[in-house]
Amino acid sequence: MRRLLLLRHAKTEHDAPSGKDHDRRLDDRGRRDAAVLGSWIGRQLPVPDMVLVSTAVRAQQTWEIVEQAMREATKAVTSPPQVESLDELYGAEPAQLLQIIRAAGAADVRHLMVIGHNPGMHELALALTGSGDAAAKKALEDNLPTSGLAIFDFAIDDWDEVAFRRGTLMRFTSPKLLKQSPDD
Repeated sequence: MRRLLLLRHAKTEHDAPSGKDHDRRLDDRGRRDAAVLGSWIGRQLPVPDMVLVSTAVRAQQTWEIVEQAMREATKAVTSPPQVESLDELYGAEPAQLLQIIRAAGAADVRHLMVIGHNPGMHELALALTGSGDAAAKKALEDNLPTSGLAIFDFAIDDWDEVAFRRGTLMRFTSPKLLKQSPDD
């Protein structure tokens, strides 16, 4: 069994001071949302063994905040995940993202998190969904918002076996959805 967490970066400023999209930073809401989501992950889920993060500033900042909040919320002592920053995640399409995920098999991780960008992340989440929580599937159909998290389980032994329509969507959440169901 393998678990994949697809996380879209948190909310950003409209324009970077440099004028480059790659350099856009998180805004105040994005920082708050990333912390809320990281705290939830730390309380609810196994901490990822590996995290693949886009090199875009907003994705890097999202991971830094999520990681700190996860660490603070996790009651058990866990080793920090292996983290790789990948240029290829910026602007990647679903087929490219799938190849990146399959390559994680070399590291033999059970829980993999990918932090990237729309539209590729949303399209990938839709393409991976084969079965799972009906309400989560319906909510995910509309959008993968900033700080949106789609969690998939795959009945496989190795990441190179991940395929479209083979994932079980276990959960789809976001800071907005977490506020609506505070029991989580």
